[in-house]
Amino acid sequence: MHAGEDSAELKFNSRDPVYLQVVRHFKEEIVTGRLQKGQVIPSRREIAGKLKINPNTAQKAYKEMEEQGLIVTEGNSPSRITTDEQVLSLIRSELITDAVEAFVQSIAKIQVPVDELLAIVKSKVERSYKQAAEEEQA
Repeated sequence: MHAGEDSAELKFNSRDPVYLQVVRHFKEEIVTGRLQKGQVIPSRREIAGKLKINPNTAQKAYKEMEEQGLIVTEGNSPSRITTDEQVLSLIRSELITDAVEAFVQSIAKIQVPVDELLAIVKSKVERSYKQAAEEEQA
């Protein structure tokens, strides 16, 4: 997340508080490997400028991430992504659960038999993974 690095674009929605969207963005960056455990992250002021958000909002997001154990700030040192494997594992589980819950809510109205649904999901996911791997090799 330093200058010149590719990071996912953050587009804010109007449903959720901005600071929580920033927290989620950091979680996604960690789970996808774009941010590594122990990696120094931009200062609150830098992230406010980069994301075009109020510095108080950035401060609130960082405070939330510290409370969740997502980042660690020691003294005057820059904030870093945690190296705590348990916290990192929980972040991954949380994002997977959120995605599955959103999917289940959206598909529940159709009442697709579970076996049929799982077969469709398996096929789509495998195709998506294969396509991603091919793009990486290109």
